[in-house]
Amino acid sequence: MSDFNLNDHTHRLMMREPFFAALSRCIDKMEDRSIPTAGVRVNPDTGYFELKYNPDFFSSLTDEQCAGVLIHEFYHLVFEHVTGRLPDELASVMKIPNPTREQAQLFKLWNIAADLSINCLIGKDSLPDNCCYPGVAPFEEFDSGQTAEWYFESLKKKIEEQDSEGGEGGPGGEGGEFDPDAAGQFDSHEGWSDEESDAIREIARERLKESVKKAAQDAAQASSWGSVSNSIRKEILDRITAKVDWRKVLRYFVKTSQRSERTSTPRKLNKYYPYIHSGKRVRRTASIAVSIDQSGSVDDSMLAAFFSELNKLADIAEFTVIPFDTEVAEDKVYVWKRGESRKWERVMYGGTNFNPPTDYVNSRNFDGHIILTDLCAPKPKSSKCQRMWMTTKQYAARPYFTTNERIIAIDT
Repeated sequence: MSDFNLNDHTHRLMMREPFFAALSRCIDKMEDRSIPTAGVRVNPDTGYFELKYNPDFFSSLTDEQCAGVLIHEFYHLVFEHVTGRLPDELASVMKIPNPTREQAQLFKLWNIAADLSINCLIGKDSLPDNCCYPGVAPFEEFDSGQTAEWYFESLKKKIEEQDSEGGEGGPGGEGGEFDPDAAGQFDSHEGWSDEESDAIREIARERLKESVKKAAQDAAQASSWGSVSNSIRKEILDRITAKVDWRKVLRYFVKTSQRSERTSTPRKLNKYYPYIHSGKRVRRTASIAVSIDQSGSVDDSMLAAFFSELNKLADIAEFTVIPFDTEVAEDKVYVWKRGESRKWERVMYGGTNFNPPTDYVNSRNFDGHIILTDLCAPKPKSSKCQRMWMTTKQYAARPYFTTNERIIAIDT
């Protein structure tokens, strides 16, 4: 039995690797001598990620290798190898209770591919001797720096070529040059299964994204990402950047802005007191204000994209369109009736001031306020109803002011 203390190594990691140290604080860690080495998985009962490790395995490693193994496991999380980043052919295999030998071996190849993509980021000298590493047998023909998907396809091709040359017993069988089951893997991937439900996995994925985002913020604040290269840093930031369908967000905004109007009707049975009290008819409506920045810096493609979606949104709600620049053009305000189709138009070309449309909406009984703009003006006063901003990706990345209100980037 070993008296290995993982906390000592995570503390050392904190000193050298701010990003991984911050991520480590969000991951549960549990001793488990039933596994040979270490591995990360989603706990199906809690929906949180956990790192299971065998302390006897860690005690056999140098301090440098211990840090390398921890970083290896955290990279599996960052690159979503555990939460569903799977080739299409493997996504269906995971749901099969008793996969065939060939199906199970595909999953094994994906595990190896994931390790190959990660280990070359860490360095062979910082990992246990029996690790899968590009350029080292049996992967001597593989280049470093490729994605897990690239290695997966290369491994499948390697198996196919091996079979065509007469390897007996199929992939990994006797007579074959490459045996996936004998490939050097120092961590355990048994937890990468369909043991947890899709809902649990989705919850875990969202929690992980928040953890990675927080770790990235900590690394940026410390002005150090440790061993994380610039290219991987960019990939991590791309992964945590919200990618949303702005059309769906618009629809969601409208639906959550709906208010209910209840009226009595003797034709509808009361749910709790039938034939005693009248029933209730609920009519849900949404009164949405759409303020459109007409300043010269808002280009025509931006206006065209927004009007295109408003034509679809008119199927579910009525809108009041409010053109503005430094003031509201009240003579140009109109109600976009439900079911109507309209063409985009520009009616103003001035500067930008968000207070006039905010005052206009605040003085009327609107449920929600959407502002299409380039965000190139000072922050306005507060809105009495929920407010959302829509702009292009370019302006969303560099807003003129900060706000807790939602800013959605649209495609132009």
